[in-house]
Amino acid sequence: MGYLGSRFSSVLPTYDPAPNPFKLLASVNQKQWMFFLIAFFAWTWDAFDFFTVSLTVSDLATQFHKTNADITWGITLVLMFRSVGAITFGIASDRYGRKWPFVINNLLFIVLELGTGFTQTYQQFLAVRALFGIAMGGLYGNVAATALEDAPEAARGILSGMMQQGYAFGYLLATVFSRGLVDTTSHGWRPLFWFGACPPILLIVFRLMLPETDAYIERVAMRAELDSVGKVFITEGKVAMKKHWLLLIYMVLLMAGFNFMSHGSQDLYPTMLTNQYNFSANKVTVTQVVANLGAMLGGTTVGYSSQIFGRRFCIIAMCVLGGSLLYPYTYVSNTGVIAAAFFEQFCVQGAWGVIPIHLMELSPPAFRTFVVGTSYQLGNLVSSASSTIEATIGEQFPLAPKISGSKVTKRYQYGKVICIFLGCVFAYNLLLTFLGPENRGRSMRVFDDDDIEDVKGHHHAVMEGNLEEVPTNRIRKNGAVELVENV
Repeated sequence: MGYLGSRFSSVLPTYDPAPNPFKLLASVNQKQWMFFLIAFFAWTWDAFDFFTVSLTVSDLATQFHKTNADITWGITLVLMFRSVGAITFGIASDRYGRKWPFVINNLLFIVLELGTGFTQTYQQFLAVRALFGIAMGGLYGNVAATALEDAPEAARGILSGMMQQGYAFGYLLATVFSRGLVDTTSHGWRPLFWFGACPPILLIVFRLMLPETDAYIERVAMRAELDSVGKVFITEGKVAMKKHWLLLIYMVLLMAGFNFMSHGSQDLYPTMLTNQYNFSANKVTVTQVVANLGAMLGGTTVGYSSQIFGRRFCIIAMCVLGGSLLYPYTYVSNTGVIAAAFFEQFCVQGAWGVIPIHLMELSPPAFRTFVVGTSYQLGNLVSSASSTIEATIGEQFPLAPKISGSKVTKRYQYGKVICIFLGCVFAYNLLLTFLGPENRGRSMRVFDDDDIEDVKGHHHAVMEGNLEEVPTNRIRKNGAVELVENV
């Protein structure tokens, strides 16, 4: 009861001093900026590759002689299999470093995006997208840790919001490039996927030029002080699961709600505009571009604000505002919907802008990549059928068909379903955030890790004395760096 009672007082805005955002960004040094940029660009292209299917649903349905609902299984399978990638690459990133799992991840992106562009049957399409889901799932935890774990504490909120909006930026780029590459050549929708395979080559080169993060180097040095790196890593995992299992369940449930919110508001929205409201391709493009500009502004603004008012308060505020905008977002049938789309995505991605740093601060430090990535992707797994649910239920509310010459196109009330669906999701996220914990301002340093004493207890025969007696500056010497390079 004490915890529940504290939920009211702890969610109230703290009104911490509002630092100048430009001074915050100026406090980030060059290496930290490089880590942020590689994370941002990788997350941007991850989103681009995902939304290539969302933006070509009708073209793919025509190509494979399927319904729109059938094609959305290509989206659903990606969401379902992302948890496999999050677990696999998350453990690899926490054990072997952020760099090489990132490189392997992007090599898979190249192969699988090219493969999607060459599929000839519906079954091949689904198989390749399922494998793509594994690759896509491995990236989020890695880039969140890379971007934020070395960042100055005061700048984490704004950097979190900026990094998360790589997702919206990727959606925007996919929208723009789909207009330039889809149906402009004899290859139809395929050039969009072929193009999507190219930028990861540059991302691999960029990441190879950067070292491991300082936080990871400290972590490996601490493990080496206690025992063999591998043995301590296993012990850290046991301690994390024993102490934090309830928190991990909470994070998965929270991410399920957030993924329902983002995918439920975005994946079927272009189809709603074209099918229900007869928007032209150009109008859809303009609406999506404006919506994603709102998303990028919202994520950055609310991420920054969470450093002042608190993580949970900002998420709850965005859920309330987003819910109030659902009617114009889904029922306005003319170009006025552009304004609604801007502010709705401001709220959706504003709440998301808090998530990278919120999850990082909640996660057990030794398993940041694994926990952040896996909770996010298991949430995706729970919400994986969101677009299929919306499309299938929407087909229960038919409208008069659109007839163009001899071509008859079935139309459905997708807007009604999206509105009701998102109303429930906003309410769920508001309640779960209200009930949940918050660790704003938590240190990312290895020697501030509360779990270290428990880990040390398993290796007392190896290390004598208190861990605190190990000078912090020892872990920054060349030996530690060489150790990381050899792991």
